[in-house]
Amino acid sequence: MDLKFNANEDHNKLLLSDLKRRFAKVRLGGGEKRIEKLHSQGKLTARERIDFLLDPKTENVEIGAFAGDNMYKEHGGCPSGGVVVKIGYVSGKQCMVVANDATVKAGAWFPITGKKNLRAQEIAIENRLPIIYLVDSAGVYLPMQDEIFPDKEHFGRIFRNNAVMSSMGITQIAVVMGSCVAGGAYLPIMSDEAMIVDKTGSIFLAGSYLVKAAIGEDIDNETLGGATTHCEISGVTDYKALDDKDALNRVKKIIDKIGKPADAGFSKVKSVKPVKNQDDIFGILPKKRSDQYDMKEIIKRLVDNSEFEEYKEGYGKSLITAYARIDGWAVGIVANQRKLVKTKKGEMQFGGVIYSDSADKATRFIANCNQKKIPLVFLQDVTGFMVGSKSEHGGIIKDGAKMVNAVSNSVVPKFTIVIGNSYGAGNYAMCGKAYDPRLIVAWPSAELAVMSGNSAAKVLLQIETATLKKQGKTITKEEETALFDKIKSRYDDQVSPYYAAARLWTDAVIDPRDTRKWISMGIEAANQAPIEKPFNLGVIQV
Repeated sequence: MDLKFNANEDHNKLLLSDLKRRFAKVRLGGGEKRIEKLHSQGKLTARERIDFLLDPKTENVEIGAFAGDNMYKEHGGCPSGGVVVKIGYVSGKQCMVVANDATVKAGAWFPITGKKNLRAQEIAIENRLPIIYLVDSAGVYLPMQDEIFPDKEHFGRIFRNNAVMSSMGITQIAVVMGSCVAGGAYLPIMSDEAMIVDKTGSIFLAGSYLVKAAIGEDIDNETLGGATTHCEISGVTDYKALDDKDALNRVKKIIDKIGKPADAGFSKVKSVKPVKNQDDIFGILPKKRSDQYDMKEIIKRLVDNSEFEEYKEGYGKSLITAYARIDGWAVGIVANQRKLVKTKKGEMQFGGVIYSDSADKATRFIANCNQKKIPLVFLQDVTGFMVGSKSEHGGIIKDGAKMVNAVSNSVVPKFTIVIGNSYGAGNYAMCGKAYDPRLIVAWPSAELAVMSGNSAAKVLLQIETATLKKQGKTITKEEETALFDKIKSRYDDQVSPYYAAARLWTDAVIDPRDTRKWISMGIEAANQAPIEKPFNLGVIQV
């Protein structure tokens, strides 16, 4: 091991420690005092409910753990978006679980809460996953109602999705374990089956105070919409549970009876661990995002037996296209090569840049994977497409468009791992969030933006200084440096993987060593949803 490897390793392990520290903080939700209050009411926390529900000693992945991170500070924050979402196994079946966190503003819905719930439903719909809602929410967070109530991707879309999933035959089970009020009351009742926990669960369109104000009726919440009312009088709910654990045990029994889903037919064999040590990733991945490294060495630490077969190895070298297996599943990998490479013509290609020949190769490879029903894995460390007169005259826009077309129209499931840079149109071509990856996650080393903080700061500084000069003002070298640092600092905050994760541009920030698990569980989920339409590139300029 050389000194550079050791320096990289130290840097990346510090990033991993930061990830663990941040996650430990969001796990507490609204804080220890609110957790204690919940326990005093005889209730489990959202995370405790999920842990009890999922099969012991089985894998699971959490979607959107950093949703809302450092957002809504003026409202006291919204850790994990006020809702915990996991894909895991219940009675041996892979399920989506969505649990309101009542320690965060009584489980009220912030704008990001709505977005996160919609993402959970989107994943369930795409993969035909049974979805379990553990409801404990005060409803829409009223101070921000204008940002969550009326639009297409707002609160009401949840119930629309309930109806769509039901028509698709996707199992939905709701457990009312606390408050379930106003419009939110429709979610459990639009599910296939609903149960309610006695004494702690309640469902009503309007609580006792609002009923008194609206029609003058005096009634307590339990009589108005408690478990006995809805299980024995209204018939709104199907089961009455004694407590949280009793309710969750009933869910396990219901899931146990669900029939086996159809199979999409993706190839799987016995899993083999990589021969190369995964811990080496920390030393291979450079400290600086602009430094070069060999992406093939990363791939060797992610794929079974550290083996892969390259497609068009000698052509379009700034992109690696290869067949491999991950945890036994066949995959097609499209990865940015981050080292300087030499073409057959003797020309040098910069690492992380997509050239015309690379885009052409990727288009062909994506088409091949669709024909063979092989899921695609994109490993992003991309600064964008090559610019300049030579590239423009060579048709880089046309070739880039072909690649984007192939990514857009791909019918096999796609999974995106943001390893390093994810800049500009490179983000799009390498299957960014806008291109419907089944799952998209980032390593702590990731950066997502139109361009790097350094490049953006230079551009913005030029604009700022030009504006000042037009106003007849002069700017000293010292002032220019101070302005550059200020702009770069602000921009650097926005390229952070946590900034992206907070806004659900990615599903998670993960330990690189968990990449195989995320891809494997993602393909397992996708294998429950047979491909229903043929691959068609549409009209492209050849």
